[in-house]
Amino acid sequence: MRNEFVARMSGIYLIVDPEHTRGRDVVDIAGKAFEAGVAAVQLRDKLSPKGQIAKTAAEIQQLAREYNKLFIVNDHADIARIVDADGLHLGQKDLGVKDCRKVLDDRQIIGTSNALLSEAEESEKNGADYLAVGAIFPTKTKSDTRPAGLKILRAVRKASKAHIVAIGGINKGNLASVVQAGADSICVATAITEADDVSVASSELIEIFENSSSK
Repeated sequence: MRNEFVARMSGIYLIVDPEHTRGRDVVDIAGKAFEAGVAAVQLRDKLSPKGQIAKTAAEIQQLAREYNKLFIVNDHADIARIVDADGLHLGQKDLGVKDCRKVLDDRQIIGTSNALLSEAEESEKNGADYLAVGAIFPTKTKSDTRPAGLKILRAVRKASKAHIVAIGGINKGNLASVVQAGADSICVATAITEADDVSVASSELIEIFENSSSK
C-alpha cells in the first residue's frame, strides 16, 4: 500500500500553510489544487491550536479521497493517525521515523526533510518512504531552511532509489531544471498558495512538470 501511495505522489506536491495564503482558507486552496491535478497536499500549520489543525486536516483528507489524491500531515503523527491521513512529513528536529511508525498504521507513508546527502541516507536507512531534498533555491516560506541546491539533489538521486521530493523556492522559471536533476515530485507552497488564481497556477506548474518529465 505504501509503495502505491508513493508512486501516486509523482507530480506537484503542494504545502498549504495558513501563514502563506494571503488570508484565504487553506481547505479551499487545497480543493482547487486537487481539482487542477496536484498529486499531494501537505498541511503545515505552526500557529493554530491542535484541535483546529485536526479539524482542518480531516477536511483536506476528505477532499483528497474525493479527488483520489494524497494528503500529508506535517509534524503531528497523532493527528495523521486520527484523521487517517495518507502520510506524515517530518523535519530533522521532529520525532524520528521509527518512533512515528509506532503511532501510524501500516498504510501511512512517512517523508523526511533533508538538506545533506548524509541526512537523506540516514532517513532512507530508518525507513522513510520518500526523501524531501531542499532548500533547492532560496525561499521566504520558512526562515530556518538550509541550502541544499541542485548539487545535493543530484547526489541524493545518484545514491538513492527512494522517491525524491524537491523543495524550496521552486517556481515556473526553474521547475524544469529541478526535474532534470532527478526529482520525482516538486514541492511548492507560495507559487500556488499566494497566486491570484490557485487553479491556473496549479495547472501551469503541472504542465511544466509533465513536459519536463517526458524529455
